[in-house]
Amino acid sequence: MNEQQLEKMRTGTGFVAALDQSGGSTPKALRLYGIEDDAYASEEEMFDLVHQMRARIMTSPAFTGEHILGTILFENTMEREVEGRPTAEYLWDIKTIVPILKVDKGLDAETDGARTMKPMPGLDELLARAVEKGVFATKMRSVVCGPGAGLDAVLDQQFQVAHRIIKAGLVPIIEPEIEIRCPEKEAAEDQLHAGLLAHAERLGPDELIMLKLTPPERDDLYADLVAHPQVLRVLFLSGGYSRDEACERLGRNHGCVASFSRALTEGLRAEMSPAEFDAVLAASIAQIAAASAT
Repeated sequence: MNEQQLEKMRTGTGFVAALDQSGGSTPKALRLYGIEDDAYASEEEMFDLVHQMRARIMTSPAFTGEHILGTILFENTMEREVEGRPTAEYLWDIKTIVPILKVDKGLDAETDGARTMKPMPGLDELLARAVEKGVFATKMRSVVCGPGAGLDAVLDQQFQVAHRIIKAGLVPIIEPEIEIRCPEKEAAEDQLHAGLLAHAERLGPDELIMLKLTPPERDDLYADLVAHPQVLRVLFLSGGYSRDEACERLGRNHGCVASFSRALTEGLRAEMSPAEFDAVLAASIAQIAAASAT
């Protein structure tokens, strides 16, 4: 494990940028960027276009380690280059931004009010490749639609996979996203909080995790996890909230930092001039960094 990256993630200021849209969510991300579906004729062309978008963000003078702690990458992005360097190497060596890899393969159908992760064949090989490329951490997402047995199944699966990731020498980001329109959101959050704490208590002294969570209804609900010695960082996703609301909710939860995707790139368009693009991105980064500083 890279000790400099560990120290940055533990004590650095700023937030984690999520540039990890997968094959299923990439068309929407491109449309929001101003590139319609008829602009590409194959998945390969689609990934070429989204990599151009991500590279434009990563190479922007607004996108630096001053405000960005880490960046979550899709596997396809990890395998590509930015300005002639492997993406993870570019992020750390040029921008001083910690590289993180999305490792899940999407979601299974809803069962008992939750969607667990699909099987991850080849995970061990992917983790080995990530280590070789200089990646520090991983991220995997499940979705919770309410309290109950499904939420417990999500946590059991997340921590089972997390132990494999830790053994590979990486830090897992556990993301059990609670849908913001969940009718029993607060009850689900209470169950999630108790379950996360119980699992964290069972970690060994050398086992570190990060958490990526939906902003809760009760401020500072996760304060004991923020302070937990085995929890390197607690991140908040935007979860469908506008950037303004996501930042406002984040700012009320002390010690948590953002890990935004859509809310980070809100307002960026392919047709913008470099100056316009950099100005919009800089304003977005400044707002999210400020909300992450509480």
